[in-house]
Amino acid sequence: KYFTPALLLLVLTCPLWQISQSVPLMGMQDSCVLYARTLLQNITDVLNQKTLFSGIDCTKQNMELYKKTSTPSACAPQVPTLNTRFSCLKNIREDLRYYDEFLAAQPVGTLLFSLRELMKAAANIGTSFDQRLHLCKVLKGFQVRAITINRVIGYMTSDEYTK
Repeated sequence: KYFTPALLLLVLTCPLWQISQSVPLMGMQDSCVLYARTLLQNITDVLNQKTLFSGIDCTKQNMELYKKTSTPSACAPQVPTLNTRFSCLKNIREDLRYYDEFLAAQPVGTLLFSLRELMKAAANIGTSFDQRLHLCKVLKGFQVRAITINRVIGYMTSDEYTK
């Protein structure tokens, strides 16, 4: 499973980001939903890995949520307009960019290609307890944001949204 590629595919290829185009979303919207689900599943899988967070009960830690965006309020269900959709997608894009940069800057190196490589690298370089604890908290926040993103994308690609 690939973590960073799933994130990049979601950011770069999801047809929902192409607001100004008046092309049908059918067909490509399925890939967008798939990328969002894959990303959420990969985050959940990382959080459940005992080797990466050895000595830390990640389930009992507080989450660290990226607060510079207003994704939950910008993406709350409402009468869809071009402005509300643009604001929502802009916030989601900013969230994804932040987490992409954060994960790339982790002590496991910039080659964050797969979850297995992430776990192996973290174990091999002996990251400190504090670094692993911080990673745990940020990933928990990312997991919550990924759930929000999945719900928004699911809603935006539904028939109910386009009515």
